Amino acid sequence: DAKHLVPNKMRDFFCTINLDQEEVFRTQVVEKSLSPYFGEEFYFEIPRTFQWLSFYIYDKSVLQKDLRIGKVSIKKEDLCNYTGKENWFMLQPVDSNSEVQGKVHLELKLNELITDNGSVCQQLVVHIKECHGLPLINGQNCDPYATVSLVGPSRNDQKKTKVKKKTSNPQFNETFYFEVTRSSSYTKKSQFQVEEEDIEKLEVRVDLWNNGNLVQDIFLGEIKVPVKVLRNDSFQAWYLLQPRENGNKSSKTDDLGSLRLNICYTEDCVLPSEYYTSLRNLLLKSSDVQPISASAAYILSEVCRDKCDAVLPLVRLLLHHHKLVPFVAAVAELDLRETQEANTIFRGNSLATRCVDEMMKIVGKHYLKVTLKPVIDEICESPKPCEIDPIKLREGDNVEINMENLRYYVDKVFREIVRSSISCPTLMCDVFYSLRHLAAKRFPNDPHVQYSAVSSFVFLRFFAVAVVSPHTFHLRPHHPDAQTSRTLTLISKAIQTLGSWGSLTKSKLSSFKETFMCEFFKTFQEEKFTESVKKFLDDVSSTESKEPSGMSEPVHLKEGEMYKRAQGRTRIGKKNFKKRWFCLTSREFTYHKQQDKEPIFTIPIKNILAVEKLDENSFNKKNMFQVLHGEKPLYIQANNCVEASEWIEALCRVTRCNQRRLSFYHPSAFLNGSWLCCKATAESTEGCARCTADVPADTQIEIDGDRETERIYSLFTINRSKLQKLEEACGSIAVYQGPRKEPDDYSNFTIEDSVATFHTLQQIIDTVEKLDESHEKYQKKRSSAKYGSEENPIVGKVS
Repeated sequence: DAKHLVPNKMRDFFCTINLDQEEVFRTQVVEKSLSPYFGEEFYFEIPRTFQWLSFYIYDKSVLQKDLRIGKVSIKKEDLCNYTGKENWFMLQPVDSNSEVQGKVHLELKLNELITDNGSVCQQLVVHIKECHGLPLINGQNCDPYATVSLVGPSRNDQKKTKVKKKTSNPQFNETFYFEVTRSSSYTKKSQFQVEEEDIEKLEVRVDLWNNGNLVQDIFLGEIKVPVKVLRNDSFQAWYLLQPRENGNKSSKTDDLGSLRLNICYTEDCVLPSEYYTSLRNLLLKSSDVQPISASAAYILSEVCRDKCDAVLPLVRLLLHHHKLVPFVAAVAELDLRETQEANTIFRGNSLATRCVDEMMKIVGKHYLKVTLKPVIDEICESPKPCEIDPIKLREGDNVEINMENLRYYVDKVFREIVRSSISCPTLMCDVFYSLRHLAAKRFPNDPHVQYSAVSSFVFLRFFAVAVVSPHTFHLRPHHPDAQTSRTLTLISKAIQTLGSWGSLTKSKLSSFKETFMCEFFKTFQEEKFTESVKKFLDDVSSTESKEPSGMSEPVHLKEGEMYKRAQGRTRIGKKNFKKRWFCLTSREFTYHKQQDKEPIFTIPIKNILAVEKLDENSFNKKNMFQVLHGEKPLYIQANNCVEASEWIEALCRVTRCNQRRLSFYHPSAFLNGSWLCCKATAESTEGCARCTADVPADTQIEIDGDRETERIYSLFTINRSKLQKLEEACGSIAVYQGPRKEPDDYSNFTIEDSVATFHTLQQIIDTVEKLDESHEKYQKKRSSAKYGSEENPIVGKVS
């Protein structure tokens, strides 16, 4: 959210997230506010190098261009200082001289020239080769050119390259010559005098500009190199473009308002798979360790300050290797041993409950979509007033009508849920089956506990949470407005109560905190609701094989608006590319003129031969990729680099098992009778580059096992001191067999078997130390990349 924004009057605001100058996400517009609450979460992989993560606040305009109010820009190197916590940032003014991205490749040389009379003078040679990653201007590739200047106390010689049209990666390859010192016999009068010692004060400045044609040119960035670093040698390097130092710096930066952000940034250095074999095997055998508290996975959760840090990579790794169900059963059994009353079963935030929560989020994405999205869309797009709290009723509200509206929505959501058991993923059913039987075994005299064990997850922690926060579960693109949020909160409360089927008795109604909810639930005291819940819970906790939902209807994977190139209709001009709505399911890839319209073109998934990036020089457009199928390639332009990466990954994932996949492809387009990449003239010529997609993957669950293992290694590394303290604790317990008399340093750890736990800890520490060595070797190799190479460009001035 933001507060105290300018101008000091109620306006409509939205916020964008940018990688350097490339917008990758934007929030919905918050109307008529000076302190807008956005409340939106964005999770994404970053597919390219970047310098700044920026957040821009815009004032939405209907007739004119949206006005940028201010920004928060955080250097990549500083993101770790803010990760995992909320921070208020003062908005900074948006200065066009500081909005830069990209890098430039230069070669500099200082030559000595001997004149006709034998005297010596020096000449500076500047070869500007190319640039990479310049920003889009108004959504299109820029028309860049460079100015090359030799600047000193008494001189400013400037030369200019040619303008390169419609490209973010211009190839200049132009050389410029500057006189640095003159021979003593030079007598021609000049506007300045250059002395030998002036070399210490001279610098080469390269400025990148976008040619505005009829409007003002736009500054794209600059770099400065002191001439003294050359020392008569040739100097060649890549430089990151920098903001202009003399930009318009405002003395008042505190009057623009402020923005509150919660940023979580992680950067993983993932080694080849074989390096993780020992740690991976140690974690995967956790469910077989007796007792479970002595396993590597359980110890991970014990040493992490926040269990959530451990749960996500652990669940994903166990899911990837089909080891999650036995592990959840083992930790749930430990949880149940410590539960004294049946009505408090699985209510805490233990390792077991958090693992099940995370599993449902990962595995149940599509299940939520097919079950709740239509009714959530109806509630958000055609909202009816549902407030039944007398304190919150507004003037003119009719509580009876509101109660009817709420009852209508609750009935509809409840009906969709209890009818959805056929769509419940098998993995969720297997976990629920284990929990149900473990609960019944722990409390054999309570006939209801087998149901509450399952309902506490599927209703309270899955459906009810998704209803109240649909944007978090990708059921809606944005956070709902305040009135709709209140409606969803009331529906969520009702679903929680209906899901706890044993609470629908007269004695339970009196336990409601809100009297109005008690009155509302009196209308629900019908046997059919109780029986519906029981039947649903029986179905979703059964191991009987069900027909996979993918057999009856396709799995919806991704959709969104992008641009496609017309198939050979117009050779030139913008008519070549048209905006279309794209939709990917497990069966087909389609595009439509608009959302919810019939498809114009359909490609069955089985017919897709390859999905690859397309070189920018094909159409002078960024973020392009190609879908190769039986006919001509389908060329598509995404709106930004994150979107392009996500579409390529989703398409590759769903097509990797295709029998006729290509091994080679053309990285560029076939235009004007030849392939731009290899110059072959036959359109049927086999590709000239190897395809990038490799092994088959699950279309519904995207998990990189090595990356998750690397994340777990990082957690063990961060908490190494706790591992050692736990190891010491196990040793102390083994030596001193008597009862613990006073709280000690390890009283918060669960140590059931000190010998088994000590043995596992030794294995963990040994494995982590070996991985430390591997990472050190990699870092040495990585740091050997020459400073100034394309992979490790120079930042700022060379000294």
